[in-house]
Amino acid sequence: MSNSNNQSFIDCFRNAAPYIHAHHGRTFVLQIGGDVVASEKFTHLIHDLALLNSLAVKLVIVFGARPQIDALLKERNVTPQYNGALRVTDEISMSSVKQAVGDVKFQIEALLSMGLPNSPMAESAIKVASGNYVTGRPYGVVNGVDLELTGKVRSVEKETIKARLDAGEIVLIPPMGYSATGEIFNLSSIQVASQVAVELSADKLIMINSDSVIKNDKGETIRQLTCEQAMSQIDPKNKNQIDETPSTALALGIKACESGVKRIHYIDQNIDGGVLQELFTRDGVGTLLSGAPFDTIHQATFSDIGGILELIEPLEEEGVLVKRSRETIETDIKDYIVLVRDGSVIACAALHHYPEDNVMELACMAVHPDYQNDGKGDMLYKFIESIAIENKATILFVLTTQTEHWFIERGFSETKIESLPVQKQDIYNFQRNSKTLMKKLAAN
Repeated sequence: MSNSNNQSFIDCFRNAAPYIHAHHGRTFVLQIGGDVVASEKFTHLIHDLALLNSLAVKLVIVFGARPQIDALLKERNVTPQYNGALRVTDEISMSSVKQAVGDVKFQIEALLSMGLPNSPMAESAIKVASGNYVTGRPYGVVNGVDLELTGKVRSVEKETIKARLDAGEIVLIPPMGYSATGEIFNLSSIQVASQVAVELSADKLIMINSDSVIKNDKGETIRQLTCEQAMSQIDPKNKNQIDETPSTALALGIKACESGVKRIHYIDQNIDGGVLQELFTRDGVGTLLSGAPFDTIHQATFSDIGGILELIEPLEEEGVLVKRSRETIETDIKDYIVLVRDGSVIACAALHHYPEDNVMELACMAVHPDYQNDGKGDMLYKFIESIAIENKATILFVLTTQTEHWFIERGFSETKIESLPVQKQDIYNFQRNSKTLMKKLAAN
């Protein structure tokens, strides 16, 4: 391995370390569509899930089997019956449902038990638990059509599942529900997974399908959504559907989030290693749904100082920013504002007040290189300006050596040093020869 490859590995491992720590002992529920099971990358996915288990993540896997069921029905010359997106499961088709679900279940158990030398978990002893953890009930009649043995989740044996998870086992749940009268119901894997996640108060619900990720009008993946934002993505007619469609996955994800599941992840099955990239990198590769915004802006605290220093030190070395010691930042910590993504400071700035002049200074503004073209600088600046206005400041000024145009594009204009507050003039560094820019703020 070359030195560059070595460094790349070291950087990746170090960046993943906080997430390895954060996920330890957490409960994740994964919904895997039947099309994922049938894909070429499914073996890799199962190996990745085994790796999560080895990192002490408590895993519940809920799988679907729609294409497998349809394939069996076709072999038996039985035409699949649907009412909209919902399968009509009669007695004849139920035998195919049971066989297809059983085949997928055995396939997953076999892959988790692999001892092949080329398996990443060849030396592991993974235990898989499966059983009648879900009770079902009939879906009923929809638009005049009796769905017969298609059902909904009635209840979840959460204490039994928790006991198996606490024993270090992976819990495998099929899309089937059992009733007290001995009936078996064909359930939506998406509904089962979301309900299990709610009952377990899971830390994450992860849905892996070909159409999982949510895209905007340009076909670009939407990386983060709050529940409020996600509501606009749903057709009201599909809000309460229980089926296997992307719209249902989003609707049930919102319900799960509103019921206490902290984060819902939607991952495209075609991304090799998508689960690992989503869970162990700051930006992930799918769509994250959460109750609160993924990016937050707040007044810095002492716990943010390490992140601020890590962000500004490269810019200090380049001469873009004036050097600031940890002690200086600690003293002025109430002046600092940080933009945080998933616990990491990705942008910061300081706002110093000169109340006698009704003037404020924007200083030490820095944005992580990965987010400089992602609008994070604008997000932070707008927040800073709003604080200045709230504090009755009439002018906001900045000293800069290399980012003059960025500020001019946001309404600043160059001025003379003599326009600065006297206290600032007294400490102006003529050796740096910084440009002085000012902006008049809107009246309150």
